[in-house]
Amino acid sequence: MIAIPAVDVRDGACVQLVGGSYTEEKIRVPEPAAVARAWAQLGFSRLHLVDLDAATGRGSNASVVEEILRDEGAEVQVGGGVRSTDAIEHLYRAGARHVVVGTRAVEDPDWLADVVAMYPGLIIVATDVRERSVVTRGWARTLPVDVLDVVESLNAYPLGGLLVTAVHLEGQMRGADLALMEDVAEISRFPVIASGGVANMHDLRALEHRGVSAAVIGMAFYTGALDPRVVAQEFAR
Repeated sequence: MIAIPAVDVRDGACVQLVGGSYTEEKIRVPEPAAVARAWAQLGFSRLHLVDLDAATGRGSNASVVEEILRDEGAEVQVGGGVRSTDAIEHLYRAGARHVVVGTRAVEDPDWLADVVAMYPGLIIVATDVRERSVVTRGWARTLPVDVLDVVESLNAYPLGGLLVTAVHLEGQMRGADLALMEDVAEISRFPVIASGGVANMHDLRALEHRGVSAAVIGMAFYTGALDPRVVAQEFAR
């Protein structure tokens, strides 16, 4: 399993939010590109880059995203408001290793089938989950569907991975939702990337034990609760 530092961009800064709420911003660091370079210099092989403003329709941090993608220190998976084939193409041309699609992928399976046929193995589908229900549109809409049913339907596509975010634990450092991630990993045909709640090395080892391929780490790194140097020694590659 690998650890993936989160680089969440809002209003041109690197931020961390709490509990899936855009009103609860706990961390703000200027110059996201410098933050991304620092993670790569520590030895992390992949970064998770999200344009939060694009995800919620509040704006765009395209110039920041493109600046980070121009660096070659680590592979970057990029998400946040990616809802068109043109947007996917643009991000790949800009240097993204994977593109993360969420809302439209879940709500429009015909579109998802088209884009994964064009980019087999390169699309990561994000399923944001509050408890066991899938949420979309920047966590504002709750769908009447269990995440495991969504995962089973996604197994039909040649995906590059499945990102599962436990929104109810996001930014709270109360521990990963191990039961959720284990259930998803058991039925997913693709590498599962867990996000939300990671607080310590025990969480990372427990996720690895349950078959999770990667874990996105945000708040625990930015607050110093987890030492990135220690994590990098065990989970960077």
